[in-house]
Amino acid sequence: MNNLFDVLKMVRFNHFGFDPAQVVITDVAGKPNSILTDLYRDVVSKINLFINLDEADNPQEVISSLKLHTPLPLDVLDEYGKILDEPLLGINFAPQKGQMELLVRG
Repeated sequence: MNNLFDVLKMVRFNHFGFDPAQVVITDVAGKPNSILTDLYRDVVSKINLFINLDEADNPQEVISSLKLHTPLPLDVLDEYGKILDEPLLGINFAPQKGQMELLVRG
């Protein structure tokens, strides 16, 4: 997995996509980044509502589909594209918290 888009395509819980509320974005030291977490949760929610992720092979296709199927402003779509392209450094599963931590640069 190279970026946060890849997490959407590859990670499943019991053969289902994950609930965006289960995701927290942190740096490699484990410090949560609430801005990136909220942005990622927002884009995942929009993807789940408006498009079929199976038809998208990269973040640009997701943004193109959201542009066609939603009235979201271009600046919002641009930010969605940036978060989906964010390089992924690792994944930490925290079952005791019911969370999946996505590690990115701080």
